[in-house]
Amino acid sequence: MQAEYRQRREQLMSKIGNGTAIFRSAPTAVMHNDVEYAFRQDSDFYYLTGFNEPQAVAVLAPSHSEHRFVLFVQPKDREQEVWSGYRCGVEAAKQMYGADEAYPITELDEKLSQYLEKADRIYYHLGRDRTFNDTILNHWQHLMRTYPKRGTGPIAIEDTGPILHSMRLMKSQAELELMRKAAEIAVEAHNHAMKFTQPGRYEYEVQAEIEYIFRLRGALGPAYPSIVASGVNSCILHYIENDRQMQDKELLLIDAGCAYGYYNSDITRTFPVGGKFTPEQKTVYEIVLEAQKQAIAQVQPGNPYKQIHDTAVRVLTEGLVELGILKGEIDKLIEEEKYKPYYMHRTGHWLGLDVHDVGVYQHGDEKPQILQPGQVLTVEPGLYIVPDTKLAEDQPETDSRWVGIGIRIEDDVLVTTTGHEVLTAGVPKEVAQVER
Repeated sequence: MQAEYRQRREQLMSKIGNGTAIFRSAPTAVMHNDVEYAFRQDSDFYYLTGFNEPQAVAVLAPSHSEHRFVLFVQPKDREQEVWSGYRCGVEAAKQMYGADEAYPITELDEKLSQYLEKADRIYYHLGRDRTFNDTILNHWQHLMRTYPKRGTGPIAIEDTGPILHSMRLMKSQAELELMRKAAEIAVEAHNHAMKFTQPGRYEYEVQAEIEYIFRLRGALGPAYPSIVASGVNSCILHYIENDRQMQDKELLLIDAGCAYGYYNSDITRTFPVGGKFTPEQKTVYEIVLEAQKQAIAQVQPGNPYKQIHDTAVRVLTEGLVELGILKGEIDKLIEEEKYKPYYMHRTGHWLGLDVHDVGVYQHGDEKPQILQPGQVLTVEPGLYIVPDTKLAEDQPETDSRWVGIGIRIEDDVLVTTTGHEVLTAGVPKEVAQVER
């Protein structure tokens, strides 16, 4: 992978011209008292370096005569390493990660200026680390004060996101291999969960089986807190308590994916706990499934991204009208968003190093994001008939037989040169396949 990281850095440096880009590693986070959460590197930092330690800074300085890629890292410290694990150290940062130069992180303030003073701007994302934000701003202000003496220096700070995130949106073959593996593991976990689920078991038992397979197959673990939502819990979009006992004639909605090599999968399936849909559950399920199928069909190179959502919304709205849950003319219901009490989220998101991955969805009102080969996204329509739904104006009261039904179906989809590939197709979703 080092050749790939190098290629990414070169691509970014070709886009920033005479600028200097600075990236900060993720901070550590305290779980309780003096125990930390497992460290997860900042995705932008990892994308460019593959370096997986905290307290590090990467500098890309294409205009520097010798050091185009510089790493500031924690030095080797035997006493600290006994407690918290081995460190790469300064010398190995050059050998293992291809840095032209490396320094201890404690020398950042002293050394950083030499990589900024001839740059015409600083590329840096002003993030949540306010102390480091101040470090960058202080360097910039100092260089601006001394600008008249040199006639060189950064006259602006520009966010790295628009440039770097457009790169991350297009997945390489190496990235796709990791994403296929993440999908493969999650597919196995979901299929096992369907077989394991039965009335009387608890949601957390299903969660444990899913996450066991994640780790057993080499994943880092869940890509996000696993959602295992039975009964009315299926109407809560981000339900993660997973502590309810499942009953016959209820639905179970599982939204779970894993992280493999830092890349993520994201799958949702909804199925009957006892093996058979009730007539009402089946009717709503078939509407959502048809919406997903038609939305996935819109994943074609050259199509606007928003066409996926628009397609799903139309199918769902038509279905709600057929059920009598909504009334009115379809186009007007969509225009006035009368469907939103039952479908309140978008139909998907970009997927990659982050579960909700970076990348623009719309370039202003008049310029949509166009789908291109190499992009990976989720397609996840749903309907949630919440018991205490606040009805849209002029809409009928919901018949009690529909209340408490929550359904979402989600797959990970790659845009190909000729259309699309559903990476998670191995989890069944047809009614005949889901029932048992």
